[in-house]
Amino acid sequence: MEKLPPRAGISLQPQHYQEILNSHPNIGWVEIHPEGYLGQGGAAHFYLEKIAGRYPLAMNCRSLSLGSAESVNSKHLQDIAALVERYSPAQFSEHLAWNRWQGNYFHQMFPLPYTMESLDQVSFNVRAVQNRLGRRILLENPARFFGLDEQFSEGAFFSELVRSSGCGLLLDLTSLYISCLNLGKDPFKELQQYPLAAVKEIHLAGHTLMPLDDDYILLVDDHSTAICKPVWQLYRETLQQMPKPVATLIEWDSKAPELSVMLEQVAKADQIISEVTRKTAGEVTS
Repeated sequence: MEKLPPRAGISLQPQHYQEILNSHPNIGWVEIHPEGYLGQGGAAHFYLEKIAGRYPLAMNCRSLSLGSAESVNSKHLQDIAALVERYSPAQFSEHLAWNRWQGNYFHQMFPLPYTMESLDQVSFNVRAVQNRLGRRILLENPARFFGLDEQFSEGAFFSELVRSSGCGLLLDLTSLYISCLNLGKDPFKELQQYPLAAVKEIHLAGHTLMPLDDDYILLVDDHSTAICKPVWQLYRETLQQMPKPVATLIEWDSKAPELSVMLEQVAKADQIISEVTRKTAGEVTS
C-alpha cells in the first residue's frame, strides 16, 4: 500500500483507460468510486489492475451511508472490504451523508444535521467501517443547499468527529465553496473552523448554477465543468494554512472532457502546491 504523494491526481474514467496506459501521463495518482468495481472481473478490473500497477490508488465510496440512523449494511461493507483487500488502496474515503433508509437506497446523497445525536451515530458507523477495513478512513464534507437546525458548524462537527472516531478528513473545497454561497457564508472564514491538520486529501471540481423560480441562483456540485477561479483561490489559501500539502484530486465525474483538459487542471494544482511549498520553505529558512 503506497502513500498518496502531495500531488494532483484525477478521478479515473473508463473513456481514459487506454490513453492513460498508452501515454503514461504525469499525474500523481488516481481515484475510483468502488461501486463501479464490485464485480469480480471484466474490462473495468482489467484496466484498473494495470493502471493501479503504475499509479497510487485511492477509493472514494458513495454508498455506505455513514450519516444514516441505521447501522452500516454488513453485506455491502463486506463487498467493499473485499475490493479494498484486493487493491490495497493508499486511502479510502466516504461522504458525510446518508442515502439508505429501511433497506432502500437512494441515488442522491443527503446531508444530515450537525447535532450531538448525529455525531454519536456517525462516529459509531465510522468505527464499524474502520474496524472491518482495518484502517483509518477519511470523511468528505458534502455540498449543502439549505440550512438545518444544528448545534455545530460543519468545521466544528468534523473536529469532534475526528476526535471521537479517529477518522481523517477529505476536504472537498468545491463543496465548501458551494455550501457557503448557498447558505450566505464566507468560505474563507468558514475554512478557519476545520481541523486542517486532519486533512489527508483535497478535492477540487467544477459546479453549475441552477436558477430557481424566485430569481435565486443555487450552486450545484455536479462535477461537470472546470474549476472556477474562487475555488482555486480557496485552494491556495487552504494549502498555506495546512501543516504541509496533501494529495489533491481533480474531480470530473460527469461530462468528463478529453484527458488533456484534465491534465491542464492537474498541472495547475501541482504548480500551486509547488509555489506554496517553496514559499513555506523560504519563510522557515529566513
